[in-house]
Amino acid sequence: MSTLLGTALDGRYRLDRQVGAGGMSTVYFAFDATLERHVAIKLMHREIASDSDQLERFRREARAVAQLSHPHIVGVIDAGEDDGRPFIVFEFVPGETLKERIRRLGRLEIEEAIAYAIEIARALSAAHARGIVHRDVKPQNVLIDAEGSAKVTDFGIARMLEEDGLTADGRVLGTTDYVSPEQALGHAVNGQSDLYSLGVVLYEMLVGDVPFHGENQVAVAMKHVREDLPDVQSRRPEVSASLAAIVDRLTDKDLARRYPDAQTVVAQLEMALAVEAARSGQTTGEATAVLRTLPDSTRRGLPLRLRWRVPLVGLLLIVAVGAVGSGLLVKEARDNTTRGTGIPPAQPPPQTEFISVKRTSADDFDPLGDDEEHGDEAFKAVDQLPGTAWDTENYNEGLLGKAGVGLSIDAEPGVEARYLDVQTPKPGWRATIYAALPGAGRPETVSGYTRIGGGEVKRRRQRFKLATGGTRYRYYLVWITELPPAEDGRAKAEISEVSILRPVRGRAR
Repeated sequence: MSTLLGTALDGRYRLDRQVGAGGMSTVYFAFDATLERHVAIKLMHREIASDSDQLERFRREARAVAQLSHPHIVGVIDAGEDDGRPFIVFEFVPGETLKERIRRLGRLEIEEAIAYAIEIARALSAAHARGIVHRDVKPQNVLIDAEGSAKVTDFGIARMLEEDGLTADGRVLGTTDYVSPEQALGHAVNGQSDLYSLGVVLYEMLVGDVPFHGENQVAVAMKHVREDLPDVQSRRPEVSASLAAIVDRLTDKDLARRYPDAQTVVAQLEMALAVEAARSGQTTGEATAVLRTLPDSTRRGLPLRLRWRVPLVGLLLIVAVGAVGSGLLVKEARDNTTRGTGIPPAQPPPQTEFISVKRTSADDFDPLGDDEEHGDEAFKAVDQLPGTAWDTENYNEGLLGKAGVGLSIDAEPGVEARYLDVQTPKPGWRATIYAALPGAGRPETVSGYTRIGGGEVKRRRQRFKLATGGTRYRYYLVWITELPPAEDGRAKAEISEVSILRPVRGRAR
């Protein structure tokens, strides 16, 4: 193929340098003589072009990617054939691949890793909205341009969701370091498969290495099928519990627990970036650029210096309207307290929906102790910010020394709950779920509640099925009976979010 250097495809595109090669095609750095600009050319191998199935796959890639116009997707400029060899012309993106960046720097800064994950997820969301699954999401297929922005490329094995196509079920495609379990097994895939691969890419950006190694690609693929990813916090302790929970859910082998769509992932990652930026107080590089694109509702938690870049004249205007702004902030805080903190962005099970509870609905419950279990932080369990958490006190040797301690939620005026979700930074503890009817207030003892479920909190997001029997209870209690394994002789349980789900009646979902 090197003999092609210097030749002009279709009399227009001069091939200057080979930059990559694969089983189907070779990629060249080229010059467009008509528009006098540099481009990237993917030229199909002549022997492959004679295979009608492979030729159709190549043409289908051009048609699929040509539909996509997005700032984080490498765009298709042109397509054609030259002397029986089909080619696709892409915009040229100077820079390096995300894989090269990881190899050069090792693990990335946490905010930078989240920022790149957001840009990749936004690209996938745009592709999935057009019915296109990438099927080979990996850092080698993410280009970092001169401004530091990520662009997803190489939809070479992309598949239209509504077509049966040539990448049929039963045929494993993709790089096994990032392959989803269902794709490794040759099962049907959808956008959730790309999300699994994105989760592995995020893991690698945070840790500096892929999660699994093996003697060959098949061995690695089977680890994706059979083994959980190593805990990202054990490999990098400064990763927050909320970010680790996102990695866990992206790479959950159970499709019912994996994120349902890329847009949900974008929202979760945007919140995680805001939390990390607020915690560190400063950002650099691409994280700063992505922060400017976050929705206003997400940016509210950022320090003012990260939200705005205000010139001096603008400061005078801020001072002038300060009194009015203070009044609005007070009103917003009051409204958030009374109308609720909203519902999680997660996908509920069929025929159910999350309910919104008041910010003041959560309260600690310690009737067998000193009646105080960090009650001033109870609101963190319902604030829809996974990076914050309510926790119990630290107990020596990991023993409660009493029957239990808990957190109660006021679901005023009452709800027939079907499930209760508990999110925690550290699983490994047990809880019983109780409920109580509206009455004189929250029961003061466990005997005032009715047991409706419970069990071990085995993962960072644990869902309990509740036996409410159609009763609309008002108060729900997470009664912690066993703590997670002790560290340094002490242990505590933490709850970052409690969410209640009720059945949906009278309308289709």
